[in-house]
Amino acid sequence: MAKTRPMRKPALPARARLTVLAALCSLPMLALVPLATPVTAQDLPAPNRHAPNRHAPAPAQAPPLATAEIPATLLADRVILTGDDRITAEGAVEVFFRGSRLTATRIVYDRSTDQLTIGGPIHLTEPGQRGAIVLADQAQLSADLRDGILTGARLVLARELQMAANSIRREAGRYTHLDQVVASSCQICADRPTPLWEIRARRVTHDAETRQIHFTGAQFRAAGVPLMYLPHLRMPDPTVERMRGLLRPALRTTSSLGTGIKLPYFFPLGETADLTVTPYVATSWTRTLGLRYRQALRQGAFVLDGAVTRDDIREGETRGYLFGDGVFNLPRDYRLGVTLRLTSDRSYLLNYDITEDDRLWSGMTVDRVRADRMIWGRAGHTHTLRDGETDQTQPSLAGDLRWTRIYRPGAIGGELSVTAGVHAHERASNLLADGPDEDSLADGRDMVRASLVADWRRNWQLGGGILAAAQGELALDAYRVSQDPDPDLNGSTFRAQPSAAVELRWPWLRSAGSATDVIEPVAQLIWSRDSLTPVPNDDSLLVEFDEGNLFSLSRFPGADMRERGLRANLGIGWTRQDAAGWSIGVQAGRVWRAKDLDQFSAGSGLDGRLSDWLVAAHLTTAGGMTLSNRALLDDDLSLTRNELRLATSGARHDLAAGLLWMEADPDEGRPTRTSELTFDGGWRWGNGWSTRLETRYDFTAERAARAALGVQYANECVTVDLSLSRRFTSSSSVDPETDIGLSVQLAGFGSSGMIDRARRSCLR
Repeated sequence: MAKTRPMRKPALPARARLTVLAALCSLPMLALVPLATPVTAQDLPAPNRHAPNRHAPAPAQAPPLATAEIPATLLADRVILTGDDRITAEGAVEVFFRGSRLTATRIVYDRSTDQLTIGGPIHLTEPGQRGAIVLADQAQLSADLRDGILTGARLVLARELQMAANSIRREAGRYTHLDQVVASSCQICADRPTPLWEIRARRVTHDAETRQIHFTGAQFRAAGVPLMYLPHLRMPDPTVERMRGLLRPALRTTSSLGTGIKLPYFFPLGETADLTVTPYVATSWTRTLGLRYRQALRQGAFVLDGAVTRDDIREGETRGYLFGDGVFNLPRDYRLGVTLRLTSDRSYLLNYDITEDDRLWSGMTVDRVRADRMIWGRAGHTHTLRDGETDQTQPSLAGDLRWTRIYRPGAIGGELSVTAGVHAHERASNLLADGPDEDSLADGRDMVRASLVADWRRNWQLGGGILAAAQGELALDAYRVSQDPDPDLNGSTFRAQPSAAVELRWPWLRSAGSATDVIEPVAQLIWSRDSLTPVPNDDSLLVEFDEGNLFSLSRFPGADMRERGLRANLGIGWTRQDAAGWSIGVQAGRVWRAKDLDQFSAGSGLDGRLSDWLVAAHLTTAGGMTLSNRALLDDDLSLTRNELRLATSGARHDLAAGLLWMEADPDEGRPTRTSELTFDGGWRWGNGWSTRLETRYDFTAERAARAALGVQYANECVTVDLSLSRRFTSSSSVDPETDIGLSVQLAGFGSSGMIDRARRSCLR
């Protein structure tokens, strides 16, 4: 008898679109946890406009086939229905489910066995920038997607870490087991088959809940050479941003401490706090434990950094430091800042490369800034680390409070600024004269000052394009001074300083082709009283004369000194702006005084009836180069001060250089002239290599003060930093020191921040 074939249901038309059960069409999307790591551009799928909502949250557990309710989208060349229990999709199969995309050549669901069979090559991408990418030859999964095997598989986590395995097995919806694994985040090409680093392991297990990767029988290799064998190794996957574990170690060699290693270990303390513990051990018997605690609060955050050390630099002593910073929001838009700076001795911070600050301020600040008013205050203590200075003779305890309000009075027009402030400082010493520090200040002098300054200015436009302005200022100061060697300065003092000014500006404009020239002469006449009740000067010892304060009522930086006398500020400026993107400008001016009131030191450029000539120039190009120079010249054109700066930035370089020359001025604490060159530059050579050079050379002392060189190699899988620095200066507490540092960071473990780093390309 002839056999009759059962009737076969016809295949649907090519590239048929069907809505099917989510469990069927989303199988690998939920079969693997979202691990992550970098892949080549050709491995990444193109975005698909037909994908459903990519931001819908994935279910915690895949529903069984019989109860699945969430639909997915299936595209295939053919979809065949066989009987009531078998569905086959063949050809160029694509499945879209909750932002995930799966491509395969064949998908079969057999209801009788409750199994899903997928034929490869399989390519699965998870949603999001840090989603997983799975490549496999074939897969066999249960209907609930909690168990199954993928063979010939490769797993890519967060576009960083790639793991190739003979097989991948999913267990209990939580664990993913890989057998005979090679893991790396390096690009592997035909012309570059050996990665820079790799981990070969007998077995790797990924825990979806803890987001940890467990290696069994792991061997670490660099350039194919085995360097280390670890029976067990645990690391976070690349999606982890905060998880307990070892951070990047660093090697450091210094001439004072020898060769040492830092091994930071991170402890998360809930969602809002963490602790980093960093042991540091060096060959010079240095034993250091560093601690860093961070805490985020509802209304602010704070950080505590510190270390405790026993070393042979100061044998038998316990050394260390403690730094703290916090910012907190207060009611009514006020903000509170807290700063703590403590150290055991003058040299500790330099010995351990913490900071080069030579004065440490600890205290609190409070501020509130609005469009027309500001309140700012601070109080704290300054600890000096400078040679020849002690906290006893410095105004280490100080406080300031300042209030500013802007008014626009309709009766007189213009703008009125009112500033009220209180300042107080105290020295611990009771000495009435200048002591061993020889800073020309009384070592025990204490002071309280209250000030009120009202400043009004109004502008007019006159005929012929002339701009006129009138300005008036009244400064009131009340002092309380004690322990000054001059008895006339002790006690209470009240003084008032009125000032008035008129100003004329006449800008000339010319356009020639694509360029615009502006020439602007400026004349300002200022009157202030010749005499002012003398008070101790603690905040106006260093005076700058530049184009920023050429037309200021006073060039003193503080309130203890205010500029006096009848004077004229005259200047002229020229600027040329070209549409091609470059500009050039020159400004020159000087100050004429009716009388020499002996207010300024010789090195400031402002002494005498006629100040030095101020000449400032700048050049900016479309290519990113900026050149500026500021000079003070006597009448015979000899330099009093000169500052030259050059900066340029491009696709492959960043350069900044400065040259400073100042004549000696004992009144400003410069017994000898200053001549110094600074340079800071970086080059990106390509192929992952970059260098950075920093130096400061003192021509007066004929030696470098500091020099540093850094070399970095970075690509898609590793960053290596090598640094070399030398501090040439010395003091009674610190000797010259050489510092060598080395750190290596591997991409693919934890959130390395390297996901956007440029990757090497394959030649073939």
